Amino acid sequence: MNSITSLLKIMETLRDPHKGCPWDREQTHSTILPHTIEEVYEIAEAIQSGNTGHFKDELGDLLFQIIFYCQIATENDDFNFNDVVINLNDKLTRRHPHVFADAEIKTASDLSRSWEQIKREERLSAGKKDDGLLDSISAALPALIHANKLQKKAATVGFDWSEIEPVIDKVKEELAEINEEIIKMDNQEKIAEEVGDLLFACVNLARHLDVDAETALMSANRKFKQRFSYIQTSLEAKGKSLEDASLDEMEALWEEAKGK
Repeated sequence: MNSITSLLKIMETLRDPHKGCPWDREQTHSTILPHTIEEVYEIAEAIQSGNTGHFKDELGDLLFQIIFYCQIATENDDFNFNDVVINLNDKLTRRHPHVFADAEIKTASDLSRSWEQIKREERLSAGKKDDGLLDSISAALPALIHANKLQKKAATVGFDWSEIEPVIDKVKEELAEINEEIIKMDNQEKIAEEVGDLLFACVNLARHLDVDAETALMSANRKFKQRFSYIQTSLEAKGKSLEDASLDEMEALWEEAKGK
């Protein structure tokens, strides 16, 4: 018995109505979804930390989620794990005609257009309405990822800047508009709207610099946490608490943490 077959058997046993795990038996697609989302973010954290062992464990946890979905679907006579693999194999070969067929694609932009055309044909063949260009992008995505996908999809039809300067200018423009609203200070909703525009422009800047905005912000969050923890630990070593320290003291320790 190979490892995948063993894994499928383990999952089947966990869901067994009589001898399975009580928790696993009670789960549905909806109840395990939050765990799946959590696992994806834990994979991102493992990649950023550079911990290969942690990364391997988290990939296993995500695979378990996939097996879990497939087992429930099998019990409902919807599909099984093998169906998912067959579907994936077909999709990968179909979407890479320049690799598995005789299509000729020379540039990244050619590849992007080909990819979108193939996906459009897939939607039409499945009987799905060919709505607006951006309608296929899920609004359930995290906001930074959603913004990036919207921008990338619009760029496939030429709605994009070809140089970095106007992208930077747009960020400056949005920041200036926020400042104007702050001076007025009479419309909190307008301020929130302008902050959203600034964030969208920052995602666009990250995209043009080949930086993933979501990953970059996760890294910045982790860096902030590490440096702030240094402030707290340093203060405690002096017998002081965060509440007792002045802002100047904390800023000095912040700069010290940056130096380390």
